[in-house]
Formats: sequence, structure tokens, C-alpha cells
Amino acid sequence: MNNENPELGSRTGTTGPILGVPALVVSGFLGAGKTTLVKHLINDARQQGLRLAVVSNEFGELGIDRALLQEEGGPGYVELEGGCVCCQLSGELLNTLQNLWETIHPDRIVVETSGVALPFETLMTFWREPVTKWVGESLAVVVVNAEQVAEGRDLEGTFEQQVSSADLLVLNKMDLVVEDSLTCLKKTLESMAPGAPLIRSIQGQIDSQVVFPLTPAEATSLKRKSKPALVPHTHEAFESQELTFPDNITPEQLLQQLQSLQALRIKGIVNTSEGLKLVQGVGSRVDLSSPPANLPADIIGRIIIIRRK
Repeated sequence: MNNENPELGSRTGTTGPILGVPALVVSGFLGAGKTTLVKHLINDARQQGLRLAVVSNEFGELGIDRALLQEEGGPGYVELEGGCVCCQLSGELLNTLQNLWETIHPDRIVVETSGVALPFETLMTFWREPVTKWVGESLAVVVVNAEQVAEGRDLEGTFEQQVSSADLLVLNKMDLVVEDSLTCLKKTLESMAPGAPLIRSIQGQIDSQVVFPLTPAEATSLKRKSKPALVPHTHEAFESQELTFPDNITPEQLLQQLQSLQALRIKGIVNTSEGLKLVQGVGSRVDLSSPPANLPADIIGRIIIIRRK
């Protein structure tokens, strides 16, 4: 999508505004690694001295993504809750983007959708007034969990709709699959999104110039030759549930309890016998790691799990 406006946009050197602000919709199924990728883009923008605005839409009301991203994202970070940005919150997303433009004048925009949202409909927000006046090239990047594809798990419905809407696919978590499986993985994704470029990543590490090209011509080269038709929007039925855990539970006990749930997605913070742990799970895989600093006290000991209804 090209919303380039020669009068409004990001600044290049001292010549004044010449390009619209590049925008990115980061989508992907539950647990694909979207937040990790966005965190990388935030750090990359900071290193380049660029203002990056991030709008995050989390499924579930605990606010784990806010805890993971807000400190690094600074005043340019906004989280939208209570619905999905591709439908229920589309109006709020539009207002949020315009407010970010008026208050911080970002050089780049990232919208991270929830794991059940459809990127193409979210991307349409950048075509709406008044945002279309200042946004430039906009792309839908869909993050894919390589392990999920290798296992053939949950590849229909929402997953397929997301992949088929991608301008660019990021095949993430390549460290969890064998290299020999790459051809098969590519074939599976090609059947869902013919012609969509694909790049591989581990921990969401990608070259930001791939998703934020230096010139409109470079961005256009990422565009697929044809866009999927916009179909009536329907969501699969998902539900979120909050669980609480006592302090000093052992990591082994915690993992055993969580793995038995067979949830699509698990995310939260627990104070274990070995200290605070960030808990992230996808399918049967549940990982514990060190959490970010300065966590809000009210989210400790709580975990959100997401299942199909």
C-alpha cells in the first residue's frame, strides 16, 4: 500500500519532510514471537536515533506485553485492550495513530496485533483519514513459528488467514527446527501465501531495512503481485483465562502444571523458589526466563492462558 504524501512525513537530513512515515503491521499466530520482533525494532530505532511509535494490541487483560515493551518504547508506546484492532478497536486505533503523529511525530510506526487478529484489515487503517495524509509505505509482516509449522499444529483458520495476508513472512524460531525441514516449511507457507517473500530469524532478529526500506522503491519491491480479496471478517472462538500461582513454587512444579493445560498460548510472571520468572508457552513448550526490570507489582504471580473455545 502506498500512501506517500510529498508534503507530510519523516525528515531526511536537513531538507525537511519528503517522505510519508513508513508503517508496519506485525501480525502472527499466538506465540509466534511478535513481541520479541517488536522489541528488536524498538532497540534498532533507538540505536539509529529514530522515533518509533508502537501500538500493541494484546489478547487478554493482564498487560504482559506492556510490561515487556513500555519501558523501552517510552512515550511512543501505547497498548490497546478490550478488543481486536482489526475490528472492534479499529476506530480507537485510528485515533491513537493520529494522536501519536500530533504528539511525538514518529519516524516509524509499528502496530503489533494480537495473535488472533488479521493483518490486512488492520493495514486498511492506514488508508483512512486523517492518518493517510502522513503515512507512507505500509506493510503487513506476519511472524510464523517454525516449530508450529514443522509440527503441523493449528495451521488452519486464523493462522492461514494471517499468512495469506502477508506482504512479508518472518519464519521465526528457526533454532527449534532442523535445517533440513526448511524446504518443507517454505512449501507449506507458499501454498498459503503464493509469492510472499520469506526471511528466517531466531529471537526475532532481522535487518530493520528489510521492513523499513530506505526508499519507496525498495518498499515496493516487497509488495506481492496480488493482494487477497477482503473477505467478511470472522474470528475463530478463543478465550483467555487468568491463573494465579503462590510464591516460591518451584520451577519444576510450575512447568508441570502449565504443560498439562495444553493451552495455545501462556504468558505471565511468577515468583518462583528461584526468583521472578517470565513464563512464555506455546503448545506443549513452556519456557522460563529472566523478566524485565521494574515490573508492576499487580501482574506478579498471574498468568494468562489462551485456548480455543
